[in-house]
Amino acid sequence: MGDDDLLRQAGLRVTAARLAIMQTVRDTDHPDVDDVYQGVRERVGQVSLQAVYDSLHALNEAGLVRKIEPMGSPARYEARVGDNHHHLVCRECGAVADVDCVVGVAPCLEPTDTAGYVVDEADVTFWGVCPNCQR
Repeated sequence: MGDDDLLRQAGLRVTAARLAIMQTVRDTDHPDVDDVYQGVRERVGQVSLQAVYDSLHALNEAGLVRKIEPMGSPARYEARVGDNHHHLVCRECGAVADVDCVVGVAPCLEPTDTAGYVVDEADVTFWGVCPNCQR
């Protein structure tokens, strides 16, 4: 299924900017908004930063991209959605890498006390120093 079909299925209008955003997020490793903005400008020319913010918000709400917000870092986006994976974040350079779930089904981790909540997802961030920064 193409990105235009995914947008329509989510009830979103198909625009060149939204298609370029989805492609940029898919082609870039956990880009921040500035990375997405530059990628969209390279693909479609002039676009406002606000339009990129608005589209990223709409795409995240529709579940077509995932927004992650590592503490102390700008928000990042990814095209890998719906599989409850986790992330490794470098304390030095901010690089982000995916980590598959331990069990593979959401939630792959369970709290010892749910306080009455029905838990359906776990979001874990592992912090450390990436191989490049260890050199």
